[in-house]
Amino acid sequence: MKNKKKQMKKNLKKNLEKNPKIEEQNKKRSGNKKESLEIKKLAEKDDKGNKFQTFTDKVKFSKSPIENSNTLNKKSNPNNKNKYVNKIIFKNKNKITNKTLINEDKQVIDKYELEVDDVNVIVKIELSEIGKTYNLLLPQVGFGTSALLEQLRKELISTTTIGAVEIAELKLINKIKKEFSQKASELLSEKVPDISQDSKKFLTGMLLQDMLGLGQIEFLIADPYLEELVIANSKEPVRVYHKKYGWLQTNVMIKREEDILNYSNIIARRVGRQVNILSPLLDAHMVTGDRANAVLYPISTKGNTITIRKFSRDPWTIVDLIINNTVSIDIVTLLWLAVEFEMNILISGGTASGKTVFLNSLMPFIPPNQRVISIEDTRELMLPEFLYWCPLATRTANPEGKGEVSMLDLLVNSLRMRPDRIVLGEMRRQKEAEVLFEAMHTGHSVYATVHADTASETISRLTHPPLSVPPSMLKIVNLNVVMFRDRRKGSRRVFQVAEFIAGNDKVSPNILFRFSPERDKIIGHNESLVFLEELGRHTAMSRFEIEKDMQYKKSILQWLIKNKLRSFEQLGRVMNLYYTNPDELSRIIKKNDVSKIL
Repeated sequence: MKNKKKQMKKNLKKNLEKNPKIEEQNKKRSGNKKESLEIKKLAEKDDKGNKFQTFTDKVKFSKSPIENSNTLNKKSNPNNKNKYVNKIIFKNKNKITNKTLINEDKQVIDKYELEVDDVNVIVKIELSEIGKTYNLLLPQVGFGTSALLEQLRKELISTTTIGAVEIAELKLINKIKKEFSQKASELLSEKVPDISQDSKKFLTGMLLQDMLGLGQIEFLIADPYLEELVIANSKEPVRVYHKKYGWLQTNVMIKREEDILNYSNIIARRVGRQVNILSPLLDAHMVTGDRANAVLYPISTKGNTITIRKFSRDPWTIVDLIINNTVSIDIVTLLWLAVEFEMNILISGGTASGKTVFLNSLMPFIPPNQRVISIEDTRELMLPEFLYWCPLATRTANPEGKGEVSMLDLLVNSLRMRPDRIVLGEMRRQKEAEVLFEAMHTGHSVYATVHADTASETISRLTHPPLSVPPSMLKIVNLNVVMFRDRRKGSRRVFQVAEFIAGNDKVSPNILFRFSPERDKIIGHNESLVFLEELGRHTAMSRFEIEKDMQYKKSILQWLIKNKLRSFEQLGRVMNLYYTNPDELSRIIKKNDVSKIL
């Protein structure tokens, strides 16, 4: 029997050796042994041959901090019996991570740095299997350092007190941050006497963001290239809308639903609001001016969600819009003339077509000696400092249904505030439209936006429900600018500039300028029949004087474009000089003395 068994084993061995698939498997096994040796070497040394002191030194700028932390947790878990396997997995993951970094560096589309509260981070826009991604690379903190930060956090909470008013104003928050930073720095020096200055700044900044901010979300809020931030839930990565690359998935994840709820409460408390199960919807402004919207579970069925629409720190100006071909310089000179002499302008367009941006870009043309009142649901407009401006914003009711301030309330109230110009964010309801058109007829200069894709559609929308403005009242609108967004290219253009011709119970548009998609250019279409005549009647200017004034305005705009004077402050200084000291402005342009404007 024994001899038979030995013979069977020999035959089986011969058959296995002849089978090529089995040979490949054997090779793979031998390869795995070599790989495990390489992994062991990798854990001891880096690419340059330097030995690592700790695991955290090696994964300092890891692409996947969550993955590393999970692995470390597995390794340190006393209930986990398979310690050696976890250790190898950890090393293998680091090997893969390093390879990924080397390979993906070739696919980096964009890279820049951010500094928030003395914490420096790197942002990489990369091309991966899922498309373009937004990767926030920041130093990882070890367990010992995390414990130290937690201890410092408790000590800071026990030694400092903050009132509700202090966290609701930007100036006071900056003051509190300085005090916190100083105390945290002192405590760090006591706990760790030999800590470097850079490490102290970094840890202090992390404390500030966790205690007075929204953690890692603060880095995204500080990124000037982002327009929108979306925290969907704790199971999905945060997504952002980049000005250049559109929607991107980030490597930032909120670990728990409780953290998202906590962020919502922080935002709500700063504006004197509450968000809870009874009142699960929140629409509020952050201290930075950004708009935040929160929806809690179970209304948001996937989990708690927060959407932050960023308030532009450097808004688009009319110079930017001319340079990027959104509008032609001839249209801008016409609109400048209309704004200067208090003509009424409606801006139409579809969703995300740039209506508010275009409206905001026209505001510097308002003379400085006139009172401007703006009314918005969400504060988006930004006017130059030289203007006499009073911004108003609506307020929703509290959970008891009290305290609501509607746009109609503000519109009616604004007429009692002696305004010269009224800027309305958006017309939505009949009563708002009635009050607005009544304001136009009583001599106020009005600028507003409305949803419509063409000049004809603007008339139709105004004269039909829900707005239902009588056609006879539309002749008070001097110009209608229609915005357009090319959904394929992502570009925004002025689609039409029109005036309204009122007839017998009928209003028709006269298109002055239109966009030619074939040439990607805005061209003249018809001569003005009403606008220039109305302007001449209000200003006593002849057609020749109007043309001369428009040519002068055009030369100023060309000078601004030539010298790249495009910021809101620079444009504001030029407009202020134009109205208050035109001779000085003429001298500056003639000598090309840009230093007077910078």
